[in-house]
Parts: sequence; C-alpha cells; structure tokens
Amino acid sequence: MSKITPFLWFNDQLEEAMDFYTGLFPDGRILKIVRHGKNGMGPEGSAFTAEFELAGQRFSGINGGPHFNFNEAVSFVIDCADQAEVDRYWEALTGNGGAESQCGWCKDRFGVSWQVVPRQLHATINGPDAEGAARATQAMLKMRKIDVASLERAYAGV
Repeated sequence: MSKITPFLWFNDQLEEAMDFYTGLFPDGRILKIVRHGKNGMGPEGSAFTAEFELAGQRFSGINGGPHFNFNEAVSFVIDCADQAEVDRYWEALTGNGGAESQCGWCKDRFGVSWQVVPRQLHATINGPDAEGAARATQAMLKMRKIDVASLERAYAGV
C-alpha cells in the first residue's frame, strides 16, 4: 500500500464516480464503502466514504457536500500505450458531460481533471532531435486530444 493516497471530495456522486472509474480501468475495483447509518449526516444507506483502486493506485473518496469543487490544479495522468488507448480513455472521460481542454487535458463529468498521454508524446517532444522536438511541441500545443500520428509527422518534419 502506498504511503500517499489521493482523496477525492464529491458532493453526492461518490458511488457513481467509483462505478464509472472502476469500469473504465480494466483492473479497477471498489475496496470498501462506509455507509451512513440511521443517524448519519446523509441518507441512511448512502455512501459516506469509500476506497477504490485504479491501475494499482488506491484512492479514497467522500460524499462531503457542495463545499468544495475540483479544479485543474490537480489532475491524474493516464499513461497510454498507443492511440487506441488514448481514444478509449478520452471518449469515456469527455463523454456524457465531460469536457475537452488543451494538450491532452480533459475533465470528466464529475469535474476531475485528467491528462490522457500517449507514450509517444514524451518520445517526440523530448526526442534527441531538438528541431523535431520543437515541431512536435508546437503541434501538441494545437491539440485537444493528443494525436500520435500528427506528433510523429511533426517530429519527422513531414
């Protein structure tokens, strides 16, 4: 178990978010749900806190009410092997009320920020060819969802 666990504050969508996230990541799983009792701060039987795991990373969450909102100051990076994986995560996260941003960043319908990053991004913008890396960086700055083929063409100068 990691010494540091991200803790996510939801208004009242903790279970919906956990179901979405654990369904999105192939090895996602819900570890524990603590429910409100008869005299709890929320409706009896509703989730109060929970623990879940995505890609080996443990998360905790709370239905804490409308006091705090997510923002882009914190995001979770998804390391994608290829364009197909980028497309799958991007469509799931931005669909159904999510939103696209720039350079591979997006928000899901719960307001959580994600960076959907193909490994080829690092290979091109940090590649040994400085001019190619500059071209790839300029190409990336114009993208919302990262397009691997466009990055590779920009790096190659074609």
